[in-house]
Amino acid sequence: MLGGVSGDRRAGIMFFIVFLKNASVILKVRKKGLCVSIYSVICGTLPFLGWMLYTTMMAYRNASRLGGPIPKFGDYHVWKTLYCISRESPLGRKSLASFLDIGEGSTRTILNMLHEDGLIAINKNGVSLTKEGMDTWKAIRMDVHSVSLPELTIGKKDCAVRVPGAAVNVKFGCEERDAAIKKGAVGATTLVCSKGVLIFPGSYYPVDKAVEAALRGCFDISDGDVVIIGTASSTEAAELGAVTAGLDLMGGLHIRRELDDVLTQRSTGSELLSLAFAIHDLVGGLPVCAKSRDNLGIRIENEKVIDNAYTGAVLEEVINAGTTIRKVAISGPYKGIRVIVTPIELDNRVIAAIGVVDIRSMAGTNNLIRLRSDEE
Repeated sequence: MLGGVSGDRRAGIMFFIVFLKNASVILKVRKKGLCVSIYSVICGTLPFLGWMLYTTMMAYRNASRLGGPIPKFGDYHVWKTLYCISRESPLGRKSLASFLDIGEGSTRTILNMLHEDGLIAINKNGVSLTKEGMDTWKAIRMDVHSVSLPELTIGKKDCAVRVPGAAVNVKFGCEERDAAIKKGAVGATTLVCSKGVLIFPGSYYPVDKAVEAALRGCFDISDGDVVIIGTASSTEAAELGAVTAGLDLMGGLHIRRELDDVLTQRSTGSELLSLAFAIHDLVGGLPVCAKSRDNLGIRIENEKVIDNAYTGAVLEEVINAGTTIRKVAISGPYKGIRVIVTPIELDNRVIAAIGVVDIRSMAGTNNLIRLRSDEE
């Protein structure tokens, strides 16, 4: 019965079962919820034992509901997936997960997305880019290299990216800096190649010759190219900041996020990603949750999928009721926070639901979208 439980959790459960038996404790656990009736002859031990058993069983229950590792990835990881595959193909999933520094569950979700879009081919030897995938990679290609430029940056570690032909999109460089800081870097410096010289944007002031020589030793830089140097406490954070700034400069990932087929009541979380991310951007980054009628869904926060096997009481309520609901969640990760969930219909039948979580209401911020019913 405990075969699917990890060794540590199974040992913990067995310990409490044996201990409760020896203490003449009778447990009755009903299928719906955790309704526990405990009779013990040992006074004073019941609260402690009940709490420990409850937390153990809830941890097991939650782990079972999630159905595997929770994926945590963003556009940076999708971009780096294509970057790694373009450099080493075919590439195995475990090796790719190591390069991305994320779990295999997140890596599998990314690969499924790219495979559904026809950008990669997956076989027993590993993953490789298709012709469409190579065309997509050419549109978002950036070169990446670790550098050390203490005379120019303020962090302990630096990473530079070359964004080909993107100089026309640069304004003053502060936009790239802000994008990098949002992702955990401490700063970023933008340089533009003009008339064979690297200069600071918004001026004709050239960068120090030693800095330019170091960057040209890493990249083949041409007129119109942009070099963004991310700086942070770690090389990984510096790279994340620099690549994210580069993606913003190019207008984001040039990957089709439209669904090939219309949504169905059996749509998976990955099929809902396109719509969920669009709404996530539209409402200024507020958390978004979505699920189809017959499948678990997704939960998005801070431009990342943080749960690919999600459901919630309000989502289920909307799917069953077939109407938009605005209320304060009474359970789940957003308990006590106002949410708005609306149904997605096809042929007069509710096939899915999608919702927004108003986390700003916790700080008393005025809502920019109507999350309250007209009666309130």
